[in-house]
Amino acid sequence: MSKIIITCAVTGSIHTPSMSDHLPVTGEEIATHSIEAAEAGAAIIHLHARDPKSGRPSSLAEDFMAFLPTINAKSEAVINISTGGSALMPLEERLAAPFIVEPEMCSLNMGTMNFALYPLAERITDWKHNWEKPFLDNSDDLVFKNTPRDIAYVLDQMGQQRGARFEFECYDVGHLYMLRHFVDRRLVQKPLFIQFVFGVLGGIGADPENLIHMKRIADKLFGDDFEFSVLAAGRHQIPLATMAATMGGHVRVGLEDNLYIDRGQLAKSNAEQVAKIRKIVEELGRTVATPAEAREMLSLKGAENTKF
Repeated sequence: MSKIIITCAVTGSIHTPSMSDHLPVTGEEIATHSIEAAEAGAAIIHLHARDPKSGRPSSLAEDFMAFLPTINAKSEAVINISTGGSALMPLEERLAAPFIVEPEMCSLNMGTMNFALYPLAERITDWKHNWEKPFLDNSDDLVFKNTPRDIAYVLDQMGQQRGARFEFECYDVGHLYMLRHFVDRRLVQKPLFIQFVFGVLGGIGADPENLIHMKRIADKLFGDDFEFSVLAAGRHQIPLATMAATMGGHVRVGLEDNLYIDRGQLAKSNAEQVAKIRKIVEELGRTVATPAEAREMLSLKGAENTKF
């Protein structure tokens, strides 16, 4: 098996500050969590930004620049910037910071989908900010929009124009076929880095048989021209990541996807989750990739070609 890439998704746009005091919000917190995750073994750091006062997801370049230069100066990790932002943001807003900072990698959701977060609100009684509960409750009518036109625009603007490679986030089997469509249009460059996403209400469920099926279809569509990674929401995070490691895939952990380190126990840091999955994959006989090795595997342009 090839070396295994650990990605850490540090903060995201789904969990709200009231869910965990350990969720990083400010630029300093996000930088600290990212650097510690890299030291623990994460080769790729997947990043969103937040308003430092309210904790609300932010697309402002100034909020990204509150942590990007620090992470870049104090670690060698590959920095992967979300183009998903928040499902509440239009495409232009989601791309505002990536356009300016020109990262090595971007995430790219491969389709429009329901993105239902409202069950998370049932667990919280004390809210830190007045935006949180309505944000979650109203997600019963929330659609994340990424049409073929949107995807083509991102591929051109971030890929062709700015040299980024992509973490193709596939939340269901149909997203794999959408990716194949863009390969056929020659808008996607190989090697592909496909992130199978499980457990979001609106996407494919976090069942082991679904991981096997997604891998089988990806093999059919892309042959040997892809690397795959797995993220699973909540309590499914470690079991499906472990399964992915046994299948020769890569793994993603982080507080964006799961706030816990064990049943009923909040993770105190992203590094705690990275250390846990690193121990598991190394016991399975996998060797953790360094940032330099991840760059080579994924044909990245290098940190020196970013604008932060």
